[in-house]
Amino acid sequence: MLLSAVFMAQFDFFVVNVAAPSLGRELRAGPVALEMIVGGYAFTYASGMITGGRLGDLHGYRRIFLAGTAGFTVASLLCGLAVTPGQLIAARLLQGLGAAVMVPQVLASFTAVLPAGARSRAFGWYGAAGGLGSIAGQVLGGALVQADFLGLGWRTVFLVNVPVGVGTLLAAHRVLPRTGHRAGAARLDLRGAVGVAVALALLLVPLALGRTEGWPAWTWVSMALAVAVGAVTVRWQRVLRRRGGAPVLELSLLREPGYRSGIAAAAVFMAYFASFMFTLTLLLQDGLGLNAQAAGLVFTAPGVAFACSSLAGRHLVGRWGLRAVQAGAALTLLGLLALAVLVSATRGQAVPGGLPALMAVLGVASLGNGLVLPQLLGASLRRVDGERAGIGSAMLTTAQQFGGAAGVTVVGGVFFALAPQGAAAAMAGATWLNAGLVAGVALLVTVIRRQARRSYDERAAR
Repeated sequence: MLLSAVFMAQFDFFVVNVAAPSLGRELRAGPVALEMIVGGYAFTYASGMITGGRLGDLHGYRRIFLAGTAGFTVASLLCGLAVTPGQLIAARLLQGLGAAVMVPQVLASFTAVLPAGARSRAFGWYGAAGGLGSIAGQVLGGALVQADFLGLGWRTVFLVNVPVGVGTLLAAHRVLPRTGHRAGAARLDLRGAVGVAVALALLLVPLALGRTEGWPAWTWVSMALAVAVGAVTVRWQRVLRRRGGAPVLELSLLREPGYRSGIAAAAVFMAYFASFMFTLTLLLQDGLGLNAQAAGLVFTAPGVAFACSSLAGRHLVGRWGLRAVQAGAALTLLGLLALAVLVSATRGQAVPGGLPALMAVLGVASLGNGLVLPQLLGASLRRVDGERAGIGSAMLTTAQQFGGAAGVTVVGGVFFALAPQGAAAAMAGATWLNAGLVAGVALLVTVIRRQARRSYDERAAR
């Protein structure tokens, strides 16, 4: 029930890329409108995440989860009913906001309710749901648009959320326990919430639009202002904490070495994962000439591999510790290196070994992905107490969203810079860069292992 919310949020993050050509034609949406339809969701999702997490800590994860899910479901209905680009953009902004309120409560509920020994399994399911949602956005999105059910076309990619959302609401209302409420601490730090949202907006908007706009001066000014607004917001958070208030950011978490390194590793991993999905879609459709549905089917085998390794990861980590995560990163790296070699040998639309060879190397990388992502979440949140579970989960997820946006911008920029040489050459260059990011994740996991060992030794010495 909680995991269906994660699936929906990730599904809608990726599905619009597949539906964009169709809705562009039917709504007569220009390039800027399409960018806002795709990126508006990501913007409000990322910028509202921290506030959503803090709301859960203050008012209870169950109550805020229900509110976020209801908002997401209504916004999905409005997306499906939109008749102008402006209406769809507004509905997408609301949909991202609903996801930002809904999703942090999932990890927070796991952290607050489950005993430490049961969390790794829950995190494995969380990673599987998120990964499958990402891939289903490519696979099911193309199928839904192609099927043109009841003549609805692209609208079905949004309307499918409505029955799922209603079912999730009914189940959550019935079985979700009441947790996370702090008596006497019901006031939200509005100044901090606005500061965080504005700083993220000033950073994410130029990252989303800068490449297509040619990086005009306003993008650099915006990013510089983001740093200034962020610094002022952090200062206010420290002042409010000294006064005994409840700041929207829990900066004390960043003093936990495991949490800090875990956030960094999760952000770097998502920079790779989001940019990999983006550039792979371009290779399949623009380089290999596949239609949206056929391109989506290529993601099927990697999706199954991701789900299986996500669920197996709990047992492997229980036996080998974080060495299993390092092994997963090595497996991902092996798959990426094989992919780089394969696409470097591609001529025109002819992949050596055909699509089966491509799906095989993608499957190897996805097996590694499934071992890494869910266990990174668990390693990051292991020492976060129940009272800070909402904000701890939200800060982690926001870092992932920022990493994804930055990865698409940087790695996507490399892809487009090499595109005149052909889509295969562009994918090879982007894949080598992504291999470097995965190597960085493996290095950060080594740091987390050392920090965990040091923490264990210190506790044993006491």
